[in-house]
Amino acid sequence: MANKQVFPTKGNLIASKKSNSLAKMGYELMDRKRNILTREMMELVEDVRMLREQITDTYQRAYQALQEANMTQGVISDLAEAIPIDNGIRITYHSVMGVEIPKLHYEQKDMVFCYGMELTNSKLDYAYQCFHEVKKLTVTLVEVENGVYRLANAIRKSQKRANALKNIVIPGFEHDIKFISEALEEKEREEFSRQKVIKNTKMKQQASSPEG
Repeated sequence: MANKQVFPTKGNLIASKKSNSLAKMGYELMDRKRNILTREMMELVEDVRMLREQITDTYQRAYQALQEANMTQGVISDLAEAIPIDNGIRITYHSVMGVEIPKLHYEQKDMVFCYGMELTNSKLDYAYQCFHEVKKLTVTLVEVENGVYRLANAIRKSQKRANALKNIVIPGFEHDIKFISEALEEKEREEFSRQKVIKNTKMKQQASSPEG
């Protein structure tokens, strides 16, 4: 892409040098931000991997227990309706290099069997315990995965801006600085040559004029 031509003046040279310095500073900050966010994300990615393995195993145990409970109790949908809705979750945010990362605060209460114990057996109790554990793990996994998504999105934006500064903006300013500097140097050489010619002409005129 062709650079926009700038008028070669000392003022534009000073402005271009200042803008180039700011662009380089911006690139360093963006690159540093990207590195910090990447390090933060990689820590969360490892947490996600471990949580997914844990939650997969817990889900398998929970559904197996639920299947066995259904086999021994019959379909337990009526009993499931006795379980109250859990709304003990609130969300706050903390900032990592300007990226808002959610923090889920789950108010864990003691597990209470809300269905009639005389109508159930230990298999249903075990299934209920397993799904209670799944719920806690799911809250943690949602928090971590959302953090990874937000960090990854911020990293992409930071990388895009850093690349634009490095590959487009900074080279553009450096091109302008080179163009203006060379034009001013050429102008100074031309002015020096012109002044030299004028001086030589005056000296010749003085030498050829009669004294008096």
